[in-house]
Amino acid sequence: MTKGDPSTNAPGDSITVPWSNVVRFVRQLSHDLRNHLNAAELQAVYLNELAADEEMKSEIKRLREMIAQLGIILQKLSADLSQVKANLMTYGAADFVEDMRRKIAQDFPEQSALAQWEVQLKNETFEIDPQLLQQALLELFANAFRHEPKADAIRARARTEKGRFVFTLEERKAPFDLPTQNWGREPLGHVGQGHYGLGLNRVRAIVEVHRGEFGAKYDSSTLVTTITLPVSGA
Repeated sequence: MTKGDPSTNAPGDSITVPWSNVVRFVRQLSHDLRNHLNAAELQAVYLNELAADEEMKSEIKRLREMIAQLGIILQKLSADLSQVKANLMTYGAADFVEDMRRKIAQDFPEQSALAQWEVQLKNETFEIDPQLLQQALLELFANAFRHEPKADAIRARARTEKGRFVFTLEERKAPFDLPTQNWGREPLGHVGQGHYGLGLNRVRAIVEVHRGEFGAKYDSSTLVTTITLPVSGA
């Protein structure tokens, strides 16, 4: 038996698995499940062609929607585990924030009004992948809307400070007992129905590929999440 062989572990010992192995396993499992879902979708299409009863057709439609939704979940899971590759371009910081606000209003039409914005930007520019960075901020807002749906509980601020673009998202939370020292560096740490503890890790990876920094701190009754990025010009 070689060192690290699970059979040599004492009862109760944990097994350490490299993160690369976890990623490879989850992506392969997701791929295999999507293949089965595609087969189920084709079968549902065939059943719909055979069905003559309208109620039966309606039930088949619901089945296809359920299959499609599961496929979307698996696709997002694979995307959250994929390596981040940015196609950088020069972009106005104020333009990006305005695009972000419109996207949030589009994706979260009911909750977007809960976010209070404070923007202090002029003509600063930075080198970003707009679509990728937008995904990161959307993940933060999705978390905030899901956990703090109260009015005036969320405040977003965007400014430049010492040659950096600084974005902060403040959420009133009381109580809050999660550690923030390794924010975004503990994937799979908090798993729940429909959420697998990968979102913040993905945000961190996106920010770091932009040569930025990502972190959070809890002060009194407020969780403050911060993203900073280098500003390339004005």
